[in-house]
Amino acid sequence: QVQLVESGGGLVQAGGSLRLSCAASGGTFSSYALGWFRQAPGKEREFVAASGWNGVTLYADSVKGRFTVSRDNAKNTIYLQMNNLKPEDTAVYYCAASRRVALQADGYHYWGQGTQVTVSS
Repeated sequence: QVQLVESGGGLVQAGGSLRLSCAASGGTFSSYALGWFRQAPGKEREFVAASGWNGVTLYADSVKGRFTVSRDNAKNTIYLQMNNLKPEDTAVYYCAASRRVALQADGYHYWGQGTQVTVSS
């Protein structure tokens, strides 16, 4: 059983930056694929970025060039650096873990509780 805890959300003005962290426990962190998803009010949960155990990274088109996913296996932590934030990035951001990288939420078995990101215009 893997436990995930996100942190780093908050309120930021458009054009600003935030770095989200997700600390994992209860599993072999380096062997997991880790993903970031987000869910805005009234919308479905959507893929943002993912980091595979082999170093592969994937991004949604909407965040390419602005967000960077990275992981520190020694600290059992995955990060999401978000730059040039836009009001449409406002959502609850979740990290998730699975044995394989996936673009769909149902491909992940473990989820954090989420952290709110609000971008004001």
